[in-house]
Amino acid sequence: MTKDDKRNAYLYCKFRDMQFALYDEYAKKNGLLMKTFLVLNALYYAKDSMGQKEICDRTFQSKQTVNLIIKNLLKDGNITIEGDKEDKRNKLIYLTEKGRAYAKKTVVHITWAEDTAMSMFTPEEQEKLISLSTTFTKNLTALIHQEAEEL
Repeated sequence: MTKDDKRNAYLYCKFRDMQFALYDEYAKKNGLLMKTFLVLNALYYAKDSMGQKEICDRTFQSKQTVNLIIKNLLKDGNITIEGDKEDKRNKLIYLTEKGRAYAKKTVVHITWAEDTAMSMFTPEEQEKLISLSTTFTKNLTALIHQEAEEL
């Protein structure tokens, strides 16, 4: 590993952290916690409803965290929960009209900003960014899950 490798890893992670901070700041500015914003985003763009596991998978959050967010959104009238007709153990979560309006004011703007920022790259640059970020994430995942004794 070279000095440049270490510097570039630092810079890449710094940019990622800056992005997370931007999302967090945006969510707070709109009266939301970041994790609640992520759940609203997932529900807003769902074709119909989502189960809790699907929300966990889509937002990379724990079942406990999503469950707490769901309870708060339900209490505030932003969602409804119905039993799945095909699998009675599964609960389906829907945005209410109130919840859709609540989510729309924040979610649509962030999506527009993401889409516009990406459109400022050429198609080739977009492909390269996605490819390299995917590879970095796969490598990082494998290395983080590596046993400490192997280091």
